[in-house]
Amino acid sequence: MPIPPESLHAVLRQPRCALGVFLPAGLHPTAAERRDIDALAEADADLFEIGLPHHSPFLDGPVIQSAYRRALQSGNVLDRTVRAVEHAASLRPTVVMTYWEPVSRHGPEHLARLFADAGAAGVMVVDLPAHMAARWHDTARDAGLRTPRLVSRHTPDSGLPNAVAGASGWLYAPASTAPTGYQGPLDIQALADFTQRLRTASELPVVSGVGISTLALAARVAPLVDAVVIGTPVVRALATDPGQAPALAASFAQALRPTTLTETRARFPRADRDPLPPDHRRACPAPCPARRRQ
Repeated sequence: MPIPPESLHAVLRQPRCALGVFLPAGLHPTAAERRDIDALAEADADLFEIGLPHHSPFLDGPVIQSAYRRALQSGNVLDRTVRAVEHAASLRPTVVMTYWEPVSRHGPEHLARLFADAGAAGVMVVDLPAHMAARWHDTARDAGLRTPRLVSRHTPDSGLPNAVAGASGWLYAPASTAPTGYQGPLDIQALADFTQRLRTASELPVVSGVGISTLALAARVAPLVDAVVIGTPVVRALATDPGQAPALAASFAQALRPTTLTETRARFPRADRDPLPPDHRRACPAPCPARRRQ
């Protein structure tokens, strides 16, 4: 039985930063894929993102592109993606990640219903065309799906209302402007500024990924967002030595939840809390764990 869709909201509103794990559907045969998903759930993944393989994933780097090619070579990618979503959604809130071309090719209504019936909590179209956004949001909402939205850091303040209009579930703030798999330094201050702009524009949770390649970077991004999604490091492990993927995911989960940070957040639960007291507001520098959901 799928996890109830409202569980996604609960995961993203908890006092600590959640861990999302991205997996490309169809990388391994179904039985092996299910074992991978089971192991990652046991390794403290809070939510799953399941990628629908695509032949031109221009926002993705070599590791995920290679995984998609392997899946496409095996055939039946839509059916295999639905099966992966069904299994993942029985364990954790699950969102499908896709490019617009497969949505357009299969039909927005058909794809939305297919993934909703599989138990997905939402579908995020990473390159959603602006002129199709309203139709997609309406279609997904009618199917009971959330529609997370990837927002470019270069979006001016004047453009944010349109960028977030119709989005639900979360807003996705890439930690890097490079394709997935980027392993260089991150401009943490620029990400902090961007997440603050998103929180000013919308009450939706903010999720980050892309370029969060090390445990240290994950720990630095965690105070800024409601969830961190790890993709390329886990996909690389799944492609080369699947047995190492759960331990890697568990390490990232721990990096997001250092004791002092968790304790600080626990002192300021989101529900029914007063605003930060003035003495804390003055003393706590930005970005402050207690501020990020204020």
